[in-house]
Amino acid sequence: MLGGVWLLYFCFGLTVAAMAPLVRPILAELGISHSAMGSILGAWPLVYIAAAMPCGALLDRFGPRLSLTLAAVLIALSGLLRGNAETAAELFLAVAVFGLGGPLVSIGAPKVISLWFAGKERGMAMGLYITGMGLGSITALALTNSLVLPLLGGDWRGVLFFYAGVALLCGLLWLALASHPASRAMESALASETPRPQFEVFRDLLRLPAVRILLLMSIGIFFFNHGLNNWLPEILRGRGLDAATAGYWAAIPTAIGLVGAVIIPRLATPPRRLSILLLLFLSAGAASLLLHLDPGAGLATGLVLQGIARSSMMTLALLMLVEIPEVGSRYAGSAGGLFFSAAEIGGVLGPLTIGVVFDTGGGFTPALLLLTAVCALLLVLLAWLRQHQ
Repeated sequence: MLGGVWLLYFCFGLTVAAMAPLVRPILAELGISHSAMGSILGAWPLVYIAAAMPCGALLDRFGPRLSLTLAAVLIALSGLLRGNAETAAELFLAVAVFGLGGPLVSIGAPKVISLWFAGKERGMAMGLYITGMGLGSITALALTNSLVLPLLGGDWRGVLFFYAGVALLCGLLWLALASHPASRAMESALASETPRPQFEVFRDLLRLPAVRILLLMSIGIFFFNHGLNNWLPEILRGRGLDAATAGYWAAIPTAIGLVGAVIIPRLATPPRRLSILLLLFLSAGAASLLLHLDPGAGLATGLVLQGIARSSMMTLALLMLVEIPEVGSRYAGSAGGLFFSAAEIGGVLGPLTIGVVFDTGGGFTPALLLLTAVCALLLVLLAWLRQHQ
């Protein structure tokens, strides 16, 4: 089950990161502005906001097997539509389709982990499946311009078609793995429970102070991660790097994040969790400052710190959410729906804000300072959360 979830998260990361290395050829062929591209990059989080809560309820009601298979199909469909887009509006709608499949994966994965793992193993398992997203992202960032695009004759559309095929294949593999008799038995046991009205579930969850604080925190985490992840190759190219080199440098945070995603959640036992989150938020703030530098040791350090921060900020916040006694495995889907519905507000605003700031003539410098301010707000929310532990 963990392996199947990992495959789906690989496709998630691959599809999310696939657009960033292709920004320049897409801008050139479709004739769109940086602001328009910012809105396109933020299209799927916009849909995600509305879809996350219904997707969470769907997962709690019907279980992960079919729900996550549907997610893979939607992710593949998004890739196919992106490759066929002829206008900015068509590309926006194609990216938006991912917002229907994405929440099923990001909510379904912790749901599966909460059902099959407990204690320290749960944190370890969450860290492991997140590496799937990291490896998917690093594959897109490091190999798109240097390998996949040249192999496909420089056709950015062909790259998106290829990645869509990978997503569909992984979806079929998940369906096969999740059809194991033990998985079907777990699914039958969940289906036998009498469901509560969904409105009551959401209402009771939102009454919990810790839930509300974690929802606010998720907005800031996703603003930082989505904004920086989507624009990082262009930020690095603005520092004088060519497209292929910028792709390799942009993959550094993801590579560091792969190691951090395995180690940090396992170390983050309940007594240490808030302290580790504090260090992660400080690392994110320092990274946004060091990215002002030209290529060299300082910039590389910033990319390493970004990788450390982004590897586990979301994972630890989500782990804290599902381990709230009133949430647990039973309502992990609904709580995850609330979490990601709130988080993707930041996911939309992050890349959009950076694109708008760039087009107003400020470049990337004020956008990076804004990310530093977001990290400062996360520290304030963390202090507030500590009072409710």
